[in-house]
Amino acid sequence: MLEKRKKFSKKQIKEDKLVTTYYQVYNYFLENQAKILIGLAVVAIIVVAVILFGNKKKTDNLKAEALLVKVIPLFEANSFKEAIEGQPSAKIVGLKNIVSEFGSTESGETAKIYLANSYAMLGKNNDAYDVYDSYSGSNPLYQASALAGMAGCLEAKNEFEKANDLYQKAAKISKANPANSEYLLSAGINLIKLGKKEEAKQIFEIIKKDYKTTSAFYELDRYLIQIEG
Repeated sequence: MLEKRKKFSKKQIKEDKLVTTYYQVYNYFLENQAKILIGLAVVAIIVVAVILFGNKKKTDNLKAEALLVKVIPLFEANSFKEAIEGQPSAKIVGLKNIVSEFGSTESGETAKIYLANSYAMLGKNNDAYDVYDSYSGSNPLYQASALAGMAGCLEAKNEFEKANDLYQKAAKISKANPANSEYLLSAGINLIKLGKKEEAKQIFEIIKKDYKTTSAFYELDRYLIQIEG
């Protein structure tokens, strides 16, 4: 006589599935133990590397900031060559070395603007252009300054079309930038040189409307005479 099949409760079925799953996972771990441990080790190494890299970048930024503070007075005193090369006797590191060593930090990016400005003031427009072009910091005022600096270098080479584009682009970076009216004025002047008087007039109209208290506003008349004459 056949015995009646034993019925399992829902609870027993769930417990049985849980036990089965446990042993499946356990067996999988045993079979792949080496791979799993290596994978965990790699993840741990990556996490540690990211933390160390972040700490190093902060430290490097502070170092660059400290060096920049020392060299800026040379720039402000119009000692551009010394600002670039530094003053070893006074233990002042030059902008070129700061950029070379710490250019990827935010303070190093700031040093690029000072370095490019120094080159431009010495008439080294190609060097200035390259440094301006390398700026990738997060400061919107410096972003605009880099674009305008590149425009100035191109303007010196009579590349007025490209200069105009960059000046206008610089003026659009931040509405709060007090230099925007100057950028627009420079863009308009380049358009006049290109014979694009109507486009220049449109730029000047923006200055007349939105920048009435700036020095650029008071310079407009002489350029409007050139357009209308």
